[in-house]
Amino acid sequence: MSPALIEMLGLLAGGLTTFAFVPQVYQVWKSKSAKDISLGMYSIFVAGIALWLVYGVLAQSLPVVLANTLTLILASMVLLMKIVFDRKDKQKKL
Repeated sequence: MSPALIEMLGLLAGGLTTFAFVPQVYQVWKSKSAKDISLGMYSIFVAGIALWLVYGVLAQSLPVVLANTLTLILASMVLLMKIVFDRKDKQKKL
């Protein structure tokens, strides 16, 4: 397989797995609720994606860098909304 084809495969795979987060971000934003989302899971996931991004930069892998940059942004948005919306829900109960 040619290097260009391998690069395209990596970009396609990264694009699909990254954009899979868009519906989650939209749903949490629209509902203003993240009560069913695990704070622990998203915290660990965001840390892992950050490490994949560092790896991609060090390995000079464009597909890894692009996919993980976008995934880090999207997953961080969900994590931030989880924290903010959970705080608001907790304050409403007081």
